[in-house]
Amino acid sequence: MNPPVRLHLLVESSSDVRLIEELAERFDLRVVARRRQGGVEISQAPRSPVAVLTGPAGRAAFARLVAAVLWRERRGEDVVVAQGYGLGALAANVIGRLTGVPTAMLVCSPIEAYYRCRREQLGPQPRFRGFELAALAVIARLNARLGTHYVVLSEYLAGVVRSHGTRARVDVVPVYGVDTSVFCPSDEDRAAIRRRRGLPVDATLIFFSSRIAPEKDAESALLAVRSLRDHGREVVLVNRSGGWRELLAAAHRFGVGDNVIATDAVHPYLDLPDDYRACDLCVQASREEGLGFSVLEALACETPVVAASVGGLRETVVDGRTGWLYPSRDPETLAARIAEVLDDPLEARRRAASGRQLVRERYERRPVFDEFERILIERIDSSPSPHLRRRRRTGERTPVP
Repeated sequence: MNPPVRLHLLVESSSDVRLIEELAERFDLRVVARRRQGGVEISQAPRSPVAVLTGPAGRAAFARLVAAVLWRERRGEDVVVAQGYGLGALAANVIGRLTGVPTAMLVCSPIEAYYRCRREQLGPQPRFRGFELAALAVIARLNARLGTHYVVLSEYLAGVVRSHGTRARVDVVPVYGVDTSVFCPSDEDRAAIRRRRGLPVDATLIFFSSRIAPEKDAESALLAVRSLRDHGREVVLVNRSGGWRELLAAAHRFGVGDNVIATDAVHPYLDLPDDYRACDLCVQASREEGLGFSVLEALACETPVVAASVGGLRETVVDGRTGWLYPSRDPETLAARIAEVLDDPLEARRRAASGRQLVRERYERRPVFDEFERILIERIDSSPSPHLRRRRRTGERTPVP
């Protein structure tokens, strides 16, 4: 009998607990995470213990740690997955080339595009310097030359990594998917759900589920709320994510502080589905987006969606079929689309139901992870590494020196 497949997951930015928990069920999972100053490495504490090594906050120091760990455990390792295509992934790809251990880059976001958004909004601060953007592009191209495998969440992201000049294998697998048995419509009275979630029973609620970051464009969402209010529509924007204090501060600057309810991030399975079900619609106002799981979760709950026409959102929010699209950074058009949803509840329900069907067909959690696992096992079985082939054949694990 083969031993459990040992997988090292390298987290250079942050990771969702749903990815961690599912990988831990399927693999002998080891996580190496870069320390997030002022943030968290994993969005929530996993329900079961997971081996996590938290490394230094500096990207170069983290890459050195990645190289040291992977080299030390090269004879006990089966497969390595590096999130993104930054310095940590580059270190993993170099060690993978030297040892023959299969290494894949899991790409969830367009790194350079996000950096440009942050630089444009926040200006030339020490954290967002022009030469760093150039360095990101160089690192991306080095990974494209050294890497042998990408797993990306969307066709849009497949195009991003191919634009780096790679000839590596690129698989589109939208991990972590959506559990449609958890994110689903409810027969419970909406007023009861709102009371349970501490939300006003009689208000028109717009769920803005994104974390607060320049690429998510909370500013456009707030300006749309102000426009709606100025046209006589009283709406309340609800946010449950990291950075909510920044959102509240911005809301007060824009004069809509009384129209925003914001709290810290909630549990993705225990609380978040009810927040979608409690709201009249969900807005994803991104300037850039790799895929956009928020809209998929909302649609799985049959909550209508309005989204910016960017990146991977265009693959899931099909205007006229599964939701409403609007031009990114256009709060007036966003306000108009929200008004359309509110004024035509029958059409909103039709598109939301079509959206749930799309999620069930293409983004269901279990089939998504089955495909991800199949691809990784296939890479192990075809590896040129003799100790990997021997271990898979005999069921023995080579001791780590």
